[in-house]
Amino acid sequence: MEPANKAQRNSERLFKYAMLGPAVLWVIAFTFFPIFSALNYSFSNYVLGRGITSYVGFKNYLLALGDAGFWHSLLITLVYVGIAVPLEVCIGFVFAWIITVGLPGKGLFRSILTAPLFTMEVAIGYLGVTLFTSEGGLVSALLNLVHIQIPWMSTGEGGLAAAILLDVWQWTPFVFLMALAALGSIPDEIYDAAMLEASSHWQVLRHVALPLAWPVLTVAILLRLIEGLKSFGLPFALTSGGPGTSTQLFSIMNYLVTIQFFDFGRGSAMGILYLVMVSVIITVFFQQMRKRID
Repeated sequence: MEPANKAQRNSERLFKYAMLGPAVLWVIAFTFFPIFSALNYSFSNYVLGRGITSYVGFKNYLLALGDAGFWHSLLITLVYVGIAVPLEVCIGFVFAWIITVGLPGKGLFRSILTAPLFTMEVAIGYLGVTLFTSEGGLVSALLNLVHIQIPWMSTGEGGLAAAILLDVWQWTPFVFLMALAALGSIPDEIYDAAMLEASSHWQVLRHVALPLAWPVLTVAILLRLIEGLKSFGLPFALTSGGPGTSTQLFSIMNYLVTIQFFDFGRGSAMGILYLVMVSVIITVFFQQMRKRID
């Protein structure tokens, strides 16, 4: 019996490895290999079409750290994410709560609200150009009716604000769906008991629903934070980083250095530095959220 059991265990182990194999190969091919390639390029003078002619040590990293444009793009990215993500979380959770407590026609409302989530970022960016342009743009025309003029596309502040508004419009449904699932998983008995002790829906939301839904909201915030820090399609289609470099997120700046100027060495060094910085931000955020959940 023992040899048969051992053979069965070996067979099960091989089956598990066989099932994990494709996923492991996928991660190696599309995650670790690009990172190691970028790390190799970052220590070289690699230029597209010419290849690597020599290794330059930490020169590319020193150039990146000494580049004011690099730090400017990091600042713009942090402002972009720091405004967009909190707005998406707050609005998405409020909408989810409204539907949870009861809303006439909530099925139609849910369908309309989630529609932007299934639209490509680039398409939303180009749509934003038609909405926010000062001549004929729908948003600008509506604001002109109340004598408000905002130079959306001609100033850095206006362009960044337009990009943030479009990002909020697209990604609020993502937080909404996750919050709706979290609130829907709370038993009705808890809501009923809370309503007996509380004097308003606001108290139930604050003291019952939000604490119970917080673990799911933490995941939503984490995913949006990661996605926002690498946002490219929407802001690039909307402003291409302009006017000047006023809306140039890191992803846009890195694209220009690497793809348009063919400087893979410096672009890779910037990418590695950004990867380290983002990893630190995500790690600190995750630790703080875990402490709050515990």
